[in-house]
Amino acid sequence: MRLLASLLMLIPMLIAADPAYQVLVFSKTAGFRHDSIPAGIQAVRDLGAANNFTVTATETWPSSLSGYRAVIFLNTTGDVLDNAQQSAFESYINGGGGYVGVHAAADTEYNWPFYGQTVGAYFSSHPAIQQATVRNEDRSHAATAHLGATWTRTDEWYNYRANPRSAVRVLQNLDEGTYTGGDMGDHPITWCHAQGSGRAFYTGLGHTQESYSDPAFRALLLGGIRYAAGMAKADCRPESGYTPLMSSGWSQAGPGGFNIADGTWSSFGGMGLRWHSAKEFSSYSLKLDWRMAGDDNSGVFVGFPPSSDPNSAVNSGYEVQIDATDTPDRTTGSIYGFKAPDTAARDAALNPPGAWNAFELLVEGERLQVFLNGVKINDFTNTDPNRSLLQGHIGLQNHGDGDDVAFRNIRIKELGGPQPPTTIEGESYTSQSGVQPANHAGASGGRTVGYIDNGDWAGYSSVSTAGATGFTARVSSGGAGGTITVRSGSQTGPVLGSVAVPGTGGWDNFQTVSTTLNGSGTGPVFLTFSGGSGSLFDIDTFSLTRSNATTAEGESCTSQSGVQPADHANASGGRTLGYIENGDWAGYSSLSTAGATGFSARISSGGSGGAIQIRSGSQTGTLLGSVTVPVTGGWENFQTVSTTLNGSGTGPVFLTFSGGSGSLFDIDTFSLTRSNATTAEGESCTSQSGVQPADHANASGGRTLGYIENGDWAGYSSLSTAGATGFSARISSGGSGGAIQIRSGSQTGTLLGSVTVPVTGGWENFQTVSTTLTGPVTGPLFLVFTGGAGFLFDLDTLTLTRG
Repeated sequence: MRLLASLLMLIPMLIAADPAYQVLVFSKTAGFRHDSIPAGIQAVRDLGAANNFTVTATETWPSSLSGYRAVIFLNTTGDVLDNAQQSAFESYINGGGGYVGVHAAADTEYNWPFYGQTVGAYFSSHPAIQQATVRNEDRSHAATAHLGATWTRTDEWYNYRANPRSAVRVLQNLDEGTYTGGDMGDHPITWCHAQGSGRAFYTGLGHTQESYSDPAFRALLLGGIRYAAGMAKADCRPESGYTPLMSSGWSQAGPGGFNIADGTWSSFGGMGLRWHSAKEFSSYSLKLDWRMAGDDNSGVFVGFPPSSDPNSAVNSGYEVQIDATDTPDRTTGSIYGFKAPDTAARDAALNPPGAWNAFELLVEGERLQVFLNGVKINDFTNTDPNRSLLQGHIGLQNHGDGDDVAFRNIRIKELGGPQPPTTIEGESYTSQSGVQPANHAGASGGRTVGYIDNGDWAGYSSVSTAGATGFTARVSSGGAGGTITVRSGSQTGPVLGSVAVPGTGGWDNFQTVSTTLNGSGTGPVFLTFSGGSGSLFDIDTFSLTRSNATTAEGESCTSQSGVQPADHANASGGRTLGYIENGDWAGYSSLSTAGATGFSARISSGGSGGAIQIRSGSQTGTLLGSVTVPVTGGWENFQTVSTTLNGSGTGPVFLTFSGGSGSLFDIDTFSLTRSNATTAEGESCTSQSGVQPADHANASGGRTLGYIENGDWAGYSSLSTAGATGFSARISSGGSGGAIQIRSGSQTGTLLGSVTVPVTGGWENFQTVSTTLTGPVTGPLFLVFTGGAGFLFDLDTLTLTRG
């Protein structure tokens, strides 16, 4: 409690600079009336008095909302606004106003679609008031930044009619294993999202009178108000499919380091680099939260080769800077030394020193986009032949004493579609024995790695074998030919695969040879050469291809029943998901099943073995596939099991376990492989004109993008058209049908393709339509809708295929 009190004392310091503003507290009820409403009004008044906003509390809707920065629906119930008042509220929110919904605000206006979209989800049921554990999955938001990873409190815990995760940013969820009566599996309880040009925040907490005297709940409420009023900035875009990175796989290069406490890394000393040495990434979205105390200095590095020297990242990668004051190309959001941010956009999105900020670094090919609290502030494309964003490690800088920057909630999403091959010039080796560059007019760059004899080798320290499943090489041979063996880590390291090189009829006659790799590599690539006497062959270029898989630690579950982490020396990170018995389950809210067509798991069993069922959305959700887990002969004896999935998943992954009595097996890591497709909910648009979510029982998640008329459009800022070659949509139409135009960058951007939407015979009768895409596809996806009069069709889900 002392620590929490100390943290709460900081909050007024952080918001003291807020300009004066007004909020409206609206508490009208047409159904059940909560006896905590007076306490809630007084709590908001107290917060306003301490934080420079004035409060008007009423149960009579005002004639105008123009003076208010936010409207708080405090435990409202039933139908509380007439048509004219609803219209005024819609204009207010779409024009940039803020909404805060507290608890029973979700039990309000069930027949008003705009309100349903604004609140995020409608109330379904609740068990008795009881204690439960709240998991704070996003702690960069002003509403949750003061909390630890979990929060145990007593309240009335709502279940909701639909899970809002696909359309909102979930800040908190409930651990249903800590109380009785939860029925959602993945159970959001507090969230935020953009609504039109405005902002919406909702929390299901706040039933009891005691809540409003709880400093931690008051701080949550204050953060929601400040966000809705536009005073605190936050990334409230929907998020799914991210893998937490902080639990393992990191190394320190150079002096200094990071102190680790409460899931937060705080820098000290330097100049050094904490880098994720376990894996190189290509085509990904990296998200993390950061905070600096004052005029401090740090940065996030991407696209650099493995090295124990922190200067390798400086000289070979790119740094997204964190620094309050410097030249424009060296301040927060800049690509350090290369490109300044959009300073106006940066300054409008930036929270001040002492507060948390959120970065997204979106790397697609050689393009690096930087988002600060959900707002794009930089867009950079690499053209330096000595650097590349196609593949590389990520890292965090500890700049030096006095430059104090903290990080937390580091997570990554490897984007849909296969990762691009990593192509390397043969002569670009960083270590070797026996070989030399050779000049050849027909070679890439005019040179090869040549003079290759039996027993020679070449190493490439900047090229990782992690995830590599295929190898190809462009070769020539005027000699005897031979064999290339692909190894990991050193010239005597584990063999990943080998390929024969034939005589090609001359040193300038090039052919391509290829082989599969076993995928077990982790270190840099080494090529060893064998054959007869004399010069065997030359290598012009070679490529590594990688699987499209997302791997998670078994013990990184965000919800569970019955299981616990278990320590094992031979496990990744030294731990597994263990103590698994029949009927137990584990959920992973940050790992989406969308597009998943394969599952594999590294398991061990000194028990009786059993089976893993892979489900979507909850522990009782749609069954995607199952796999048998054999007895492996001991808890430290690991094997890999795998199965195909039916590809119908849309929600987060849940694993359920079955078998005999006692402990069945442990799970070290598991992977989802995906088709070359990215699927999104239609209603998850981040910008739009004219459309609204519509409830449909037969739709994915129970909702569609509906009320579509001629000329309406929807944009999806988190869904890139880069590399997209196909589009499909699950649609229904009880109207006149129409057409969908697929565009890149904006609603008037480059037209990539279009598809006709037929009348399907009813709004609950769904069909799939598809088309190919062509053109320079680089920006975010926009859909434009055309047709006749009235409502045309609804859009349930949409899919982009690549490659």
